Amino acid sequence: MIRASIVGASGYAGGELLRLLLAHPHVEVSQITSETYAGQYAYFLHPNLRGHTDLRFVRLADLKPCDLLFLALPHGQAMDRIDDFASLAERIIDLSADFRLRDPADYPRWYGREHPAPRWLDRFVYGMPELHREELRTARYASGTGCNAIVTLLALWPLYRRGLVREAVVDLKVGSSEGGSKPTPASHHPERAGVVRTYAPVRHRHLAELIQELDLDPADPGLHLSITSVGIVRGALATCHCLLKEDLDERAVWRIYREDYADEPFVRLVRARRGIHRYPEPKILTGSNYCDIGFAADPGHRRLVVVAAIDNLMKGAAGNAVQTMNVMYSWPERTGLEFPGLHPI
Repeated sequence: MIRASIVGASGYAGGELLRLLLAHPHVEVSQITSETYAGQYAYFLHPNLRGHTDLRFVRLADLKPCDLLFLALPHGQAMDRIDDFASLAERIIDLSADFRLRDPADYPRWYGREHPAPRWLDRFVYGMPELHREELRTARYASGTGCNAIVTLLALWPLYRRGLVREAVVDLKVGSSEGGSKPTPASHHPERAGVVRTYAPVRHRHLAELIQELDLDPADPGLHLSITSVGIVRGALATCHCLLKEDLDERAVWRIYREDYADEPFVRLVRARRGIHRYPEPKILTGSNYCDIGFAADPGHRRLVVVAAIDNLMKGAAGNAVQTMNVMYSWPERTGLEFPGLHPI
């Protein structure tokens, strides 16, 4: 049993993380922080946890040492206080973007500011077990992953690591919870409800993670990313149009993806020839840590469409952080993450 605390537990990802850790057999949640809601019960903001915990939010100044510290702060806040956080816990998992990129020069380009603690970047392992499992086993510090980045990486990794793609265009459709819990003019209900709104047709910041993890040329990555908000709360769907160096039929694609993902606990391959669930769909993944991946080949045109879906608050944030924790502590990766999702919902 370890003692874990959550910094920034008032947000959506922090609330999901708390929900998962309360049911984890090897974790005791010691403290949860919120500057705005200090003194309030957790269920004041996360009403689904009513009857499951009597924890109250505390201020950062009152945070006590623990074994593992989860940082669920808005981007740009963890990097300013990382030395303080490291003094409180032997291990840290940061859900924000503050330690995802290894090159300090990437932060002004993609996040608009210099990194105040560049010496820390090499200490953090990119928190994606499917790509960095062995490094995470011995890591003390793990970063989070961008929700749009991880669904795209899982979709494309088997193809890119074999050098099969000459260019790819990824269209991502995402739910409103990606915007976080603080309201903005774009999240105001009359403006957000029912939308199909493209808000990042080029240069979305999660592209930096794709360039890094797929080892692409930053000047000419040959990978293009567009993000569109749609009228759902949770979920991300990546439709990846891959222009290949050579033709592949679906049997060959199946072999490639099975070779890489057959033993992955949270990657499922989806391809049915009948029914309404022939391809991955975020809705049926709500609350689960799975990434579903499917594909359709376009014979004779050297084109493959790969479709991947996740719950952005789970495999895209809190669930993936718990999976990363399980790897770091040598626990079975499914521990605390067995929920299969709901249908219908």
